[in-house]
Amino acid sequence: MTNNRQLRIAIIGAGASGIMAAIKLRQAGHEDVTVFEKAHDLGGTWRDNRYPGITCDVPSHAYRYSFEPNPDWSRVCSPGAEILEYVRHTARKHGVEGLIRYDSEITRADYRDGKWLLESTRGSEGAFHAVITATGVLHHPVYPDIPGLEDFGGRVFHSARWEDDVSLAGKRVGVIGTGSTAIQIVGASVAEVAGLSLFQRTAQWVLPLPNRDYEEGEKAQFRADPALVESEYLRLTHRMNTTFSAAVVGENPKAYDQIVTACEEHLATVRDPELRRRLTPDYKVGCKRLIMSGDFYTAIQDPMAELVTDPIDRFCAQGIRTADGRVHELDIIVIATGFDTHRFFRPMQVNGPGGQTLDQAWSEGNQGYLTVAVPGFPNWFMIGGPTSPIGNFSWLLTAEAQFGYIRQLIDRISEADVTAVAPKPEAADAFNRSVRERLPQTVWATGCQSWYIDSAGNIASWPWTFDKFRNDMDQPVWDDFEVSAG
Repeated sequence: MTNNRQLRIAIIGAGASGIMAAIKLRQAGHEDVTVFEKAHDLGGTWRDNRYPGITCDVPSHAYRYSFEPNPDWSRVCSPGAEILEYVRHTARKHGVEGLIRYDSEITRADYRDGKWLLESTRGSEGAFHAVITATGVLHHPVYPDIPGLEDFGGRVFHSARWEDDVSLAGKRVGVIGTGSTAIQIVGASVAEVAGLSLFQRTAQWVLPLPNRDYEEGEKAQFRADPALVESEYLRLTHRMNTTFSAAVVGENPKAYDQIVTACEEHLATVRDPELRRRLTPDYKVGCKRLIMSGDFYTAIQDPMAELVTDPIDRFCAQGIRTADGRVHELDIIVIATGFDTHRFFRPMQVNGPGGQTLDQAWSEGNQGYLTVAVPGFPNWFMIGGPTSPIGNFSWLLTAEAQFGYIRQLIDRISEADVTAVAPKPEAADAFNRSVRERLPQTVWATGCQSWYIDSAGNIASWPWTFDKFRNDMDQPVWDDFEVSAG
C-alpha cells in the first residue's frame, strides 16, 4: 500500500486483538503505531485468567490468527497458558513487542484539530490521527453484593485475580458462580480438595465437550502438511458458524434442536434425581452463554463436591452463611461471578469535537455503527465495540473481520485530502434499529438474565449469522460516512 501521508496510530490494549491489529497495520504499510497496555505484560484475557482448568471453549484450530497457523496445539481445546504463549510467540515473530508501552493505561482522549490527544497514567502521550480500541470486554471483574467479605478469615479473590501462591490441595474451597469459569475450576480441582462447595444462583445448560489430547502422530501430520492445518481451520470455523452460531440467532432450527438434545442427555447423566433437578435450568438452552464442559457433571457428583442452592446471606469468619442459617466452613473462597461486559474501555474519558463525551453519547446504552465506530467521534475505531458477536463466533475470527473494515477507514484518512471519517448519525440509527428488530428472533430474547443484557435492558450482541457479519465487514458503505476534507 502507498500512503499519501503517514499516520500516527494508537492501539489501546495488547491482548490478542490488539496484537493482531498492530501486526496487520504494519503489514499494510502503517509504520507509526503505538500499543498502550495498562498491565505489565501482553495477553489480555489469557494473561489475567490463570485459574485451574482454564480452557478455551472454541477448538484450538479455529481459535487462532488466520495468518499464524499452529500445528502443535496440545488439545482439541487448548488451555489458557498455551494460548497466551501462542499470542506472545506471534507478537515476537512479527516484531510488535517493541511497539507496546506497558503500565500505560489510557485515561483520557480529546479530539482537537483533527487528532486525538491521549493521556495515560504516565502523562501526556501526544497526538494521534486515529485510535483503535482493542480492550475486550472480559477485564472488569464483577463482585457479588454480599456483606461481610472483610470478616472472612481465609483467602478470598476473584477468579480473574488468581493469587499465584495459593494451593487448593487439601483445602475447603468455596466457588461462587456457575459460569464457564466456575465450571472449569470445579472440574479441575475437585480431585485435590478436602471439600468443594459450589454456590449456585442460577443453573446452567452444559453442552458436553470431550477435550482429548492431540496425539504426536496427528501433530506431525499437521507440521508436515500446512494445507491440512488450513483445511482444519476452515472446517471448524464453517461448522461452528453454520451450526451453533446460526442456531442461537434462529437461523438453523435443526442445529438448535440437536444442541438442546445434547444438553438434556448430558444432564441426564447426573444420577441423583434431586441433584439433577437443582442443576436443571428454567430457561431455554442458549439464552445464557452456553457452558461447554465434559467433566462438570462428573465433578459435581464427586463425594468431595456439594452444590449449594440456598441463597448466600453473608460472608463470615468461618466462610459463608446461607439463608437457611447454615455456615459453610471454608479455607478459600473463589469469586467466579464474571465481568461487566458493557464497560468496554471505561473509565477512560473520551471527549469528541464540540465537547460531547462518549459517556453522554452512550447514556442510554452503548450503541455504535456496525460494531466498529460511533457518530460524532471521528477516527475512533473499535474492535469488539457495541453489539459485537462476542459469544457467537471465534473471537479471533471476529476481531480480524472488524480490523479489515477498520483498516479501510484508516486507509481513507491517509489520503492527502482527507482528515477524518465518522459514521453518519442516521446510518448508526438505522443499524441499531435493525438490531432491535432482529433480536426477538434470537434465543437471547426468550426470557433470562445474562451478561448479554446491559443495565438499560438492551440485549447487546450481533443478532445475525456469521455470513452477514463477514459481508458487512467486507467493505464500507461510504454513503454511511461523513468524510472530512483537510
